[in-house]
Amino acid sequence: RYGAVGDLYQEVCSACHGAALEGTALGTPLVGAELVGGDSTEALQNSIRVGNPEAEMPAYDGVLEPDQIQSLAIFILEQRQGYTYDHYGVRAQIGIPGGVQNSEHHDFVLEPLIEDLAPLPYSIAPLPDGRLLLTEKKRGLSFISADGHQSEVVPGTPRVYGDSTIPDGPRALDRGLGWMHEAALHPEFEENGWIYLYYGDRCEGCNEVSRERNAPVSMTRIYRGRIRDGAWIDEATIWRSAYEHYTPGTDLSLGGRIAFDDDGHVYFSVGAKNGFYDLGIQDLGTPWGKIHRVSEDGSIPPDNPFVGVEGAIESIWTLGHRVPQGLSYDPATDRLWSTEHGARGGDEINLIEGGRNYGWPLVTSGVHYDGSSIVDLFEVEFDWGEMQPPVVDLIPSPALTAIVVYRGDAFPGWDGDLIAGSLKANSLFRFSIGEDGTVERETLVDGIGRIRDVAVDSQGRLLLLIEHASGGKILRLGPPQGG
Repeated sequence: RYGAVGDLYQEVCSACHGAALEGTALGTPLVGAELVGGDSTEALQNSIRVGNPEAEMPAYDGVLEPDQIQSLAIFILEQRQGYTYDHYGVRAQIGIPGGVQNSEHHDFVLEPLIEDLAPLPYSIAPLPDGRLLLTEKKRGLSFISADGHQSEVVPGTPRVYGDSTIPDGPRALDRGLGWMHEAALHPEFEENGWIYLYYGDRCEGCNEVSRERNAPVSMTRIYRGRIRDGAWIDEATIWRSAYEHYTPGTDLSLGGRIAFDDDGHVYFSVGAKNGFYDLGIQDLGTPWGKIHRVSEDGSIPPDNPFVGVEGAIESIWTLGHRVPQGLSYDPATDRLWSTEHGARGGDEINLIEGGRNYGWPLVTSGVHYDGSSIVDLFEVEFDWGEMQPPVVDLIPSPALTAIVVYRGDAFPGWDGDLIAGSLKANSLFRFSIGEDGTVERETLVDGIGRIRDVAVDSQGRLLLLIEHASGGKILRLGPPQGG
């Protein structure tokens, strides 16, 4: 077994297709050209398996293991689409395209609302008065005025920690603990003023792992409170886990999203905080790798699927998640959608239904970062029929983030479509899901940076929250003037 799929490609494929996939006299280019056999993962795997006798390409079925063929297909697609698993784009060259941009259904323009934010903003929530609530992981909660000015941090909000940094290199990611994630408005915010905060609750010496390592640990904590006279008040904890479940794993893997339905429920995602390949993700007694549901006051709804199950955390709504980075409820259809990071391949858009198992780490279309199989890591018997497949499965992985179901007046042709940001791909995508399961995918704009959050303002314009090592920003995507 080869340790790195790039090495495998060089050994098996480069003599004919070129070291940089540019092609040679013996073989066609694999980038910058149409592939005769198709360029989906399935088509590429089939081409590798059966070969092409007319072009004197040998068949590799029986020569390479199935997971090696899968890894080669993913590697080729990564190169074709121009983003790879090992470049996160934290310091990528980015820009805001000027002028009118074209898409299939609508033209639009992009403009900056505010620049020079902290490098790691996380969420934006439009307020009824035209301001925005902004969270920054290591700074906290603040306001953005309608004309693009940032306030000081709201006093009284939970403490956040800024003792981690973004290291150098293309794979640089800040891996701190004790961050603020989402700020979400209660659906009846104008009447009750409730704001819900998703926070990485950090402590030292609070459990055995922390004491053994002499290091901090953290885990999800959901607060709600109000802002009055500029200060955070009426704070109450809506959910937190037992201290035994606090881990030293970075808050980067929490997911950190909140959504509300129309029946008084709060949903929140908790990613693979104890390691991506921890089978505790499949265990109802652990909080990570799950989407949870509680009532708006934090109580457990009696119809939650695992209420009364011995050893289960009763707030669990679904399990088998890696890092659910987006969570969006659509009142028009009563559906809850989630985006989820895969490993190398296997980013997903999922329709979230209570009690379902979404498979991770036992089922995935992706592979490990070195190209080796993930599903072969575990000798666990399970029923494939009990695993919920994704509605959209993305290979290679653009690192999907926040998602919204578009319901706005500015772009009627996108009504009901899913709008999702991405980190690694630096792109904004539109997905139209047909009732028959067909998926239409369009890249609306790319090269604008790591899109950490997406929101829709009162006029139906999209707000995009960008993170970058040089400083974050908020972009506004709206119709052209007079359009």
